[in-house]
Amino acid sequence: MKVSVVIPCFNERGTIEQIVGTVRAAPVDDIEIIVVDDGSTDGTTAVLKENVSSVVDRIIYQPRNRGKGAALRAGFAAATGDIILVQDADLEYNPADYPALLEPILSGKADAVLGSRFMGGHPHRVLYFWHMVGNRFLTLLSNMFTNLNLTDLETCYKTFRAPLVKSLDLRENRFGFEPEVMAKLARAKARIYEVGISYNGRTYNEGKKVGWKDGLYAIYAILRYNLFP
Repeated sequence: MKVSVVIPCFNERGTIEQIVGTVRAAPVDDIEIIVVDDGSTDGTTAVLKENVSSVVDRIIYQPRNRGKGAALRAGFAAATGDIILVQDADLEYNPADYPALLEPILSGKADAVLGSRFMGGHPHRVLYFWHMVGNRFLTLLSNMFTNLNLTDLETCYKTFRAPLVKSLDLRENRFGFEPEVMAKLARAKARIYEVGISYNGRTYNEGKKVGWKDGLYAIYAILRYNLFP
């Protein structure tokens, strides 16, 4: 099966070329790489045009910054693979984990697979306590409404059968994508699996972008998409 890897990218000049090279080297036989430049202003666009365009299948240039959710929708629409896999551009997640993410779908057991940072014996960089608490709270709140038993709602690594994710009416432009897509997968009665992954988190000085305001909005998105579908 062909795997489309969608990489949303905003102001990642220092990492985008390296992550694309790592994705290209991932142990997947048939892979399509789509980068969505979400209105970058730090020189990322020039790096994409000069150094990356020749080694990916497609680059989509958003005219302005609209957020991760909007970038993913653009990438999903352009994807031609049987499976769609989300890959952040910041080197926190390792494409060496792709086989574990793909196996439940390839074997016919799953419609969607999430890579959990909180299960399995994989290496994790030790960082922010309150980020972990916040993620656990959001995961618990989402699970209460969806009746799922996820361990990591806010993980980047989400893998879908392409027809399924393309059939969902996704609307969130920013980080509300995570709770929205889980609410809609649960409502569609998708078969969802989790697998353990490694995680090399970065600090705010290293470019981390998610903050407490995103956490508050995620609470709203959980309520919005579960109570008022």
